[in-house]
Amino acid sequence: MRVTMILPALTEATSPLFRPIKYSLFPPLGLATLAAYLREDDEVRILDEHVERIDDVVAGDQPDIVVIQVYITSARRSYELADAYRARGVFVALGGLHVTSLPEEAAVHADAIFLGPGEDTWPAFLDDFRRGEPSRRYVSKERTLAGLPPVRRDLIRRERYLVPNSIVVSRGCPHHCDFCYKDAFFEGGKSFYTQRVDDALAEIDRLPGKHLYFLDDHLLGNRRFAEALFDGMRGMNRVWQAASTVDALLRPGLLEKAVESGMRSVFVGFETINAGNLATQRKRQNVDRDYAEVARRVHAAGAMINASFVFGMDDDRPDVFDRTVEWAVNVGLETATFHIMTPYPGTALFRRMDDAGRIVHRDWDRYDTRQVVFRPRSMTPEQLEDGYWRAYRDFYRWPAIWRGAKGKPLPDRLRHLAYAGGWKKFEPLWDALIRSRQVLRALPLLETALGLRHRERPERGAGQRRRVRERVS
Repeated sequence: MRVTMILPALTEATSPLFRPIKYSLFPPLGLATLAAYLREDDEVRILDEHVERIDDVVAGDQPDIVVIQVYITSARRSYELADAYRARGVFVALGGLHVTSLPEEAAVHADAIFLGPGEDTWPAFLDDFRRGEPSRRYVSKERTLAGLPPVRRDLIRRERYLVPNSIVVSRGCPHHCDFCYKDAFFEGGKSFYTQRVDDALAEIDRLPGKHLYFLDDHLLGNRRFAEALFDGMRGMNRVWQAASTVDALLRPGLLEKAVESGMRSVFVGFETINAGNLATQRKRQNVDRDYAEVARRVHAAGAMINASFVFGMDDDRPDVFDRTVEWAVNVGLETATFHIMTPYPGTALFRRMDDAGRIVHRDWDRYDTRQVVFRPRSMTPEQLEDGYWRAYRDFYRWPAIWRGAKGKPLPDRLRHLAYAGGWKKFEPLWDALIRSRQVLRALPLLETALGLRHRERPERGAGQRRRVRERVS
């Protein structure tokens, strides 16, 4: 059987001259995971439109199945590709966040759609397809990562990505924020579940080099799992990055274990500095938390912070942009990601906004967190968009970067300057390295920057690591 798997480009990543570097960071692990369920004699390839032109390949492609992963701002392109394949008689399977959110829309362009994660539905579909009896719709209900086959990393062209060593060892998140696109994806079953620690460590062992990036929504979401994972990683001589919540980072001992095992940067969803927004959006894990203490603890432990902020919640007024940037610089955040609040279909936020008549666009290309698609309550749409762009500009000005690094120990100051400057100031350089297939040569620089405060520890024996791995099943 011949299978083609495609990750179509998001709307804002399609420029032939320049692409935001975030769309060339990570390979499509979701598709590579599904590919692992195919038989050894099946022919499969993965096409990622963020890092390669695929039109010529697609035009002459005649597989038995084409699998397309659909996000909201790639929906138009995904449907275009799906329709072209179906016109040639190719069986089209669509899955992903957007398909789960709007299944009836997606079904028009597919022979089969997949709602929710695919670890249970994809194998069932393959059995049905081989018997000649595929269903039109597959809905995930059994949530487990037990028996997950090794990711087909042989299908990933590592030289095309800035962070080829990305990994996922859990699914979902234990929290249910109203604006979270992924919350709807895990409805109908467990919303947060992990691999066995032994399996997660085995996947880490397969990865070359030193640097890892955990793409989990909340790596620290299950303390027992996280602590056992970090114990198993000690002595592996890895440096890594991951995502967490403010409440998890304030738990005594957990952050320290993460840093001891190699964590050097953490993505944190602060989201808003206006406390009134938190309850409205069900961001309960942030309520009554001391954000400054989170920054202090992370920095004291020797790690950096990539902070996430969302503008446009109902308590936000036109001063929120300057106040957020000022706070972020004052506490020394190394990098920040800003977003305009976007009511994704399938979320509680969308339903609430829609019921109130506040949704003004249903052109999914606009749902990129850079454009206003709803009526803000406390400012105009123009003020919201202008403030969003100003926040990026002001936070990444060199004077602000220097001020944020001021007062830190010299290694941390250098690392701050390298990361804050490298992420935005040198974005065209990263794009050029990826396009020229030279990015792997730059990875040692990334590892050096991350490991400035890393102290080497003696390797543990295989038997000792095995005992740690078996603590959590």
